[in-house]
Amino acid sequence: MTTTPTDDPADSPGTPRAAGAHCAGVPDAPAAVGTPGTAVGAAELADAMTRAIKRIRRQTGRRLEPYGITPGQARALRTLAHVPGCETPDHAMRLSDLADKLHIAPRSATTVVDALEEAGLVERSPDPADRRAVRILLTEAGRAAVERIGQVRDEVAQEYFGEVSPADEEVLLGVLRSAEARFLAAGPPRRSASPDAGR
Repeated sequence: MTTTPTDDPADSPGTPRAAGAHCAGVPDAPAAVGTPGTAVGAAELADAMTRAIKRIRRQTGRRLEPYGITPGQARALRTLAHVPGCETPDHAMRLSDLADKLHIAPRSATTVVDALEEAGLVERSPDPADRRAVRILLTEAGRAAVERIGQVRDEVAQEYFGEVSPADEEVLLGVLRSAEARFLAAGPPRRSASPDAGR
């Protein structure tokens, strides 16, 4: 089941750092983005994205706790809800396809679905086209949960990006989509050769 990443204490606001204290060979925190005379590298951009994702996921997880929904279950529900006709046996997603979409093992997907079924958010149904397969149907309660999840995600995103202008949001989204498209078009990255190779 998907777990919520935890923040690095050193990344948390208000965490004191002794003057000059840093790990050997690791520089202190980079200058803020947009500081005159500084250049932002790809690694710094990746670090900033990682921090943002951690904080957003962690806060989203906290907001979902009162509803008894874990981040992993929320991902599964949202994935199921994106299938047109997700509440009918003919169109609902197969368990195996859900595992593929979530990039988890079928056994892990079964565990997630077991918990969702116990909570009354999904139902299992035999696949009309293949009785050996199982399709996962969203229940009425499951659709209501998906709406709550969407509201929580919107609230957390608004809080995190609240001070960012719409124009900057559009630029950032465009940059990320462009980088993702180029990454996918390039295919799987090649592994670097082992330092011991050729010895």
